[in-house]
Amino acid sequence: MSNLTPEEQVLMTRATMSILDSWKLETDEMRTVLGLPEEFRARSFQKFRSHDVFPDEPGVARRADYVLRIAGALRTSYPANPLIGERWLRRKHRRFGRTPLSLLLEDGEQGLIVVLAELDVTFSWDQSGSLRS
Repeated sequence: MSNLTPEEQVLMTRATMSILDSWKLETDEMRTVLGLPEEFRARSFQKFRSHDVFPDEPGVARRADYVLRIAGALRTSYPANPLIGERWLRRKHRRFGRTPLSLLLEDGEQGLIVVLAELDVTFSWDQSGSLRS
């Protein structure tokens, strides 16, 4: 996040928290998805919603970016239903054999990557190492 201005850090933190809230995640689930240590309790997340920014750590910034991109891909995939994100995350996915949320919670950053690759073919293409002409 160090390459973001303070204002951009606040906006990214608030946007990420808004998405995690819309997905109806518990505090422990949010902490896991973002890769934050256990010292971050519910009070910390209340501050993230209002004025604090996420810790300036590359892993947290990457995970927040993945959350934002997953939410964007869900909006693109399901433009007529903005509430589908929470439902999609909690429904067993045929390719995963489990829920996308379980990947986010159990597989760490790799789970975020797998879910984003499923939703965003351009991300999946970039991850494949394929060259564009």
